[in-house]
Amino acid sequence: MTLSESLSRYREYHRDGRNVLTHAIGIPMIVLSITTLLARPMFDVGGVILTPALIAAVLAAIFYVRLELWTGVLMAMLLTLFTALGQMIANSSDALWLGGGIGLFVVGWIFQLVGHKFEGRKPAFVDDLRSFLVGPLFVVVEGLFALGLMQDLRREMED
Repeated sequence: MTLSESLSRYREYHRDGRNVLTHAIGIPMIVLSITTLLARPMFDVGGVILTPALIAAVLAAIFYVRLELWTGVLMAMLLTLFTALGQMIANSSDALWLGGGIGLFVVGWIFQLVGHKFEGRKPAFVDDLRSFLVGPLFVVVEGLFALGLMQDLRREMED
């Protein structure tokens, strides 16, 4: 599936501007919550410290790069930032790590559900689990569209 096809399918569930806005807030919160909660278990593999957060971020980055190189590189950079932030939170107290991670997750999903109430349609992941990966990409691409970038992709998605 191409970048345009993936985003077009996701957009079918996200046409209401209020829903897109709630996703622009909620999805980054969920991504940060996941990188935070998965940052604590650490494994030394040949002198390299690996965490489930790092492994998940690398696998997600591969998914994004395979869809389209330049947006994939952008997503990989953003995942690197979120993984680093999650690690910083995880390196703090147990209360901040667990409370922050769970709190971000719950509040992020509340934003998602409120958005779908505005939309009047179920979330995309109900029909396609890939939308868990496409959602963050959608938010980033919508931000790029708002900046006047990637207008060719926007037109492809609208066709």
